[in-house]
Amino acid sequence: MTKLIALYKQPEDKEKFDEHYFNVHTPITKEIPGLREMKVTKIVGSPMGKSDYYLLCEMFYDDKESLQQAMKTDEGKASGKDVMEFAGDLVTLMIGEEIDG
Repeated sequence: MTKLIALYKQPEDKEKFDEHYFNVHTPITKEIPGLREMKVTKIVGSPMGKSDYYLLCEMFYDDKESLQQAMKTDEGKASGKDVMEFAGDLVTLMIGEEIDG
């Protein structure tokens, strides 16, 4: 499995961020062809107390090729455009491969 990981820093206005993320961005993202699963984790702290991060989203695809194809679709482009518009200064995107350990 390949996953696209979105890690968001703490937004200034959490209520406004949540409103857009869960009511606008998530529905757009869930429509991306090839997306197998989407897991969202609210970061509540770190072992040292506070965290610089607010939210983690993992979007699972069969493999890297499936992810690359998904990003080329209208839905993938719409999701990418939306995240850059509402959280471009907050988000870090990464691609990961799950490893059986």
